[in-house]
Amino acid sequence: MNVAPAAVDTLYHHFQDTGRGPSYYDVILTGDLGYIGKDICLELMMSRGYNMKANYNDCGVLIFDKEKQDTHSGGSGCGCCATTFCGYVFNQLQAKKIKKVLLCATGALMSPTTAQQNESILGIAHAASIETSV
Repeated sequence: MNVAPAAVDTLYHHFQDTGRGPSYYDVILTGDLGYIGKDICLELMMSRGYNMKANYNDCGVLIFDKEKQDTHSGGSGCGCCATTFCGYVFNQLQAKKIKKVLLCATGALMSPTTAQQNESILGIAHAASIETSV
């Protein structure tokens, strides 16, 4: 199950609605797509006309080391985005090392009924733009 398409849809519509592009932000983060989902997100965003390679990363990728921790695709869990933002990213904002962050948290809408009926598990994403004053 990969929720990268949900993140792509949210990011794409954010850029369309605001008239901003990826370069407006110092950092764009998703969480948690892992290594595979990160690559899918970049590829799908590129196909929609948005190149995020310069300032995009995934919180699960930042937190976990797939070789040392045997996480395969990357980290997992709803805490990746919160942990990364509330720790490292927030400190970077306070220190004025970065000023504009687009944080796109992702998740799966798990349902025992859906799983028992062999239905697809839906992905969801929401974004928050966080900026500090100059």
